[in-house]
Amino acid sequence: MSNASKSANEPVLLARWYDYMKWLLDRVDGFPKNQRFIFGTRLADAALDIHELLVEASYTREKAELLRRANVRVEKLRWLVRLAKDRRLITSRQYEYSAEQLTGCGKMLGGWIKNTER
Repeated sequence: MSNASKSANEPVLLARWYDYMKWLLDRVDGFPKNQRFIFGTRLADAALDIHELLVEASYTREKAELLRRANVRVEKLRWLVRLAKDRRLITSRQYEYSAEQLTGCGKMLGGWIKNTER
């Protein structure tokens, strides 16, 4: 992939992650109060941490390590979202949407990682 294509893909991932993060934070706001401050904070922090890593990777030459860390955190978030569904904090439909978004972002992130390792 050329550098022009790579540059075009980076903002797409950031925009997609931003939209997913907004959606997730809206769901967390609807958690019962006792879960919002314990479990909701973990979900929100994970999503925000991933966003920070993606932004940092956009502005540095040393992208690979930041992107690998973001990739691991996406996987951790995937498990937290699954737990939210199992605890009935989100609906099955919301879980399906989240899984689709995490998979799509994960694929884009994987492509970006491969691109930086060339």
